[in-house]
Amino acid sequence: MITTDRTTFREALPGAGRLLGIDLGTKTIGTALCDAGWSFASPALLIKRSKFTADKAALVALIAQQQVKGIVIGLPINLDGSESPRSQSTRAFARNMEDVALPILLWDERWSTQAVERQMIAEDISRAKRAERVDKLAASYILQGAIDALVAV
Repeated sequence: MITTDRTTFREALPGAGRLLGIDLGTKTIGTALCDAGWSFASPALLIKRSKFTADKAALVALIAQQQVKGIVIGLPINLDGSESPRSQSTRAFARNMEDVALPILLWDERWSTQAVERQMIAEDISRAKRAERVDKLAASYILQGAIDALVAV
């Protein structure tokens, strides 16, 4: 099941449980995990992108290891609310992950990378270190926004 509706996603989950957040970059996949009570999200693995089958295998291993109950994928939407080719690519990625048999929530990720980037600049993190951390921190930012909204449902 793939949805953009938080209520539908929440109803598809058997209680609470850990969620996996994903930020799809062109070169890497940032991941984040939240606690079973949906209080906080933390950065997890950074997966170097290769063929989809290898990317999916790494995600499936993380899902099994962490006993993940649902997936939140950042959906890149333009500022005017329209979708772009990257949005379509993200939707295709979600469809290809559907056979993992977990509910998938596509979550608006507008401003996630910029917010994380600003925070790292404020913390005086070097440009090189920012580049290697941005995707998994963005995944954490996306997942935190989603769990905050899910708790409010």
